[in-house]
Amino acid sequence: MARYLVTGGCGFIGSHLVDALAGAGHAVRVVDDLSTGRRENLAEAAELVVGDAADDELVRRAAADVDGCFHLAAVASVARSTEDWLGTHRSNLTATIAVLDAARARRTPVVYASSAAVYGACPDTPLTEDSRPQPLSAYGADKLASELHAAVAHHVHGVATTGLRFFNVYGPRQDPKSPYSGVVSIFVERLAAGKALEIHGDGEQVRDFIYVDDVVRHLLAAMERAAGAAVYNVCTGRTTSVNALAQVLGGLAGVNVRVERTPARAGDIRVSLGDPTKARAALGVTATVPLRDGLAKTRAWLLGQG
Repeated sequence: MARYLVTGGCGFIGSHLVDALAGAGHAVRVVDDLSTGRRENLAEAAELVVGDAADDELVRRAAADVDGCFHLAAVASVARSTEDWLGTHRSNLTATIAVLDAARARRTPVVYASSAAVYGACPDTPLTEDSRPQPLSAYGADKLASELHAAVAHHVHGVATTGLRFFNVYGPRQDPKSPYSGVVSIFVERLAAGKALEIHGDGEQVRDFIYVDDVVRHLLAAMERAAGAAVYNVCTGRTTSVNALAQVLGGLAGVNVRVERTPARAGDIRVSLGDPTKARAALGVTATVPLRDGLAKTRAWLLGQG
């Protein structure tokens, strides 16, 4: 069995990854400042170091004896990156460099979270790893910069790095009370409260939704096959409109969906669809959880039934 470091391991995706690692018998050390992550998300078997992933000395100590690093700590909010440009830059790029710097001492492989936000205004459909990045936010720019520094970590310092460009991840442990929460958890909460769903524009903007368990499988495969400096899309290759998402969730709730239309948001991307071909070939992983099944599990958890 191996020992792994997971930054952001008390958060949404990170805690699911820790569950999988601990369940397989691995030793897991988590670095999390608990700004958005929650202690109760963490598996009992995991060791928790409360601290900032951008603290280079703390991360160096935490990574000193591990066999691999999963770097998931981030402020995953486009809106907050606009409001607090410098603060989120520290969380989203400085922390990545701190992890890579700590990993170079023993050439420990690093698997890190990138984002579909790096593509920004790129018009390609579907988006491939060769599509030109055109980030529209500080968040997307920091994720792209993380990929560039990860390439440096490999080419200059011999650290194997794998970046995973997450598309729209959903599942249990997303926080519906956060103003930056995903649309799935927001819709579930509003439907349960008998409220209308607020949909921007005509609701025909489409996204590539992927369930958190499928994301974890990509993370594990990326660590198992870590070599060189690679970047992969983590997506399903299937689109769902916001309107269709609302109807599926309404069906699961057994209610007729009421919609309040609001003006389209400036800069809102019309189509966000990833191509999973490269990840499927290199990592041997395909997203398998059907949207309705994933939404049912997410809804059950959010309503305290899961």
